[in-house]
Amino acid sequence: MNLFKTQYDWIRLTRETLFQYCETLSPTDYSKKLETFSGESILSLHAHVAGCYQRWLGDRALGKSLPDITPESIHNVQEMRELFRKTDELVYEFLDKFENNWDHMVEVTFRNGSQADFTALWLFTHTVTHEFHHKGQIVKIGRQLGYAPPDTDLIEPMIKNPSNR
Repeated sequence: MNLFKTQYDWIRLTRETLFQYCETLSPTDYSKKLETFSGESILSLHAHVAGCYQRWLGDRALGKSLPDITPESIHNVQEMRELFRKTDELVYEFLDKFENNWDHMVEVTFRNGSQADFTALWLFTHTVTHEFHHKGQIVKIGRQLGYAPPDTDLIEPMIKNPSNR
């Protein structure tokens, strides 16, 4: 078993629950900017998460030149799903490249010119925890807009006998 691919599969299942929830929102509410979240919307947070995966894993770790993701380029949940389908391909490529080499150091140069070294494991951990951080914000925005969210915590996808939990 590839442990990190299994972990990412679980993350994708959790993301699917969040996408299904987002599909219950009106298109206006999906893209509504809230001042209580620094003018962010659910759509912009989703785009930011995908951009983080692309920047850290695609650009920095895999050396790809990927275009910036902007919230303005995405108009609805279906387009966001497609963006994450491409993001998933990128994550699996990253996981394949660094399997059994999680201590590999990736040198990162930031926009201000400073540099730092990160392990492949740190990069993967950073991106997935970043997604869960923003997932919580997305759920909270939905609540503020009057929508009752489902449980989006990471759970095992195959509960065989719930009474034994």
